[in-house]
Amino acid sequence: MKLHSIIPENFKLDGGACYGVVPKSIWSKHVPCDENNLVNLSSRCLLVDTGGRKILIDTGLGDKQSQKYYSYFYLFDRIGLDKALQQKGYSPEDITDVILTHLHFDHVGGAVKWGADEQSPVPVFPNATYYCSGAQWETANNPNPREKASYFPENFKSLYEEGRLELIHENTTFCKGIDLELKHGHTAGQIIPIVDYKGQKIVFTADFISSVLNIPLAYVPSYDVDPVKTMEEKEEFLQRAVQQDYILFFEHDYYTECCTLEETPKGVRAKESLSLQDVLEKHS
Repeated sequence: MKLHSIIPENFKLDGGACYGVVPKSIWSKHVPCDENNLVNLSSRCLLVDTGGRKILIDTGLGDKQSQKYYSYFYLFDRIGLDKALQQKGYSPEDITDVILTHLHFDHVGGAVKWGADEQSPVPVFPNATYYCSGAQWETANNPNPREKASYFPENFKSLYEEGRLELIHENTTFCKGIDLELKHGHTAGQIIPIVDYKGQKIVFTADFISSVLNIPLAYVPSYDVDPVKTMEEKEEFLQRAVQQDYILFFEHDYYTECCTLEETPKGVRAKESLSLQDVLEKHS
């Protein structure tokens, strides 16, 4: 098995939204922000190459929305998914499976692109089967007012209509070496992949635990639809993660790619920050 970090772009969001009820006087000691309180975030995807399958987890923001829309997110270091894959020696045609943790625009935007007519969406990965949870599919097609602005039908609807999207309804083993768990605090049916790399569990945290600073229970983003549920899910997960020595792989942490965990008097916290390459070398 080979693992690759794939970063199509980075962007910015309001720091207060990223850390919820935690005041700026506290979170800004740990994460830098600009004069507008914006913090740097990453669109870090994960490519799992099992040999027989090339499995991409999430797809970044894509390029189908207007420039005005993207300007709200202050994109930088934007190279796009094609080039990000190319830098690792892959093409879109190589991808056999795309796991969409959920259907918010910053996770699914790169799954499809506009066709030649600039109106009809076509799959970016022509040979891949796409996956999301059934609960997330229902939410995306019947969004609550809180999440409605995060869903664009052109990002995912055609995949289902063309029979390219399969729905997952419970925790399951996706394939040898990859288990999927469903979490519901951030949004209904968010998929959290857990990769077994030579006996080391590496967790793609998506928006369940967006960054190192989101590890403490109270640091729940304002974007989560059920913050109390998030805290309950995190508490159970983090205890298990410490006991089983999981490594967290962060999709949105601009500064930290991976970390280990430890139990402290204040609860579970990050122990050591690592790059994915550090992790792979430790288990080579």
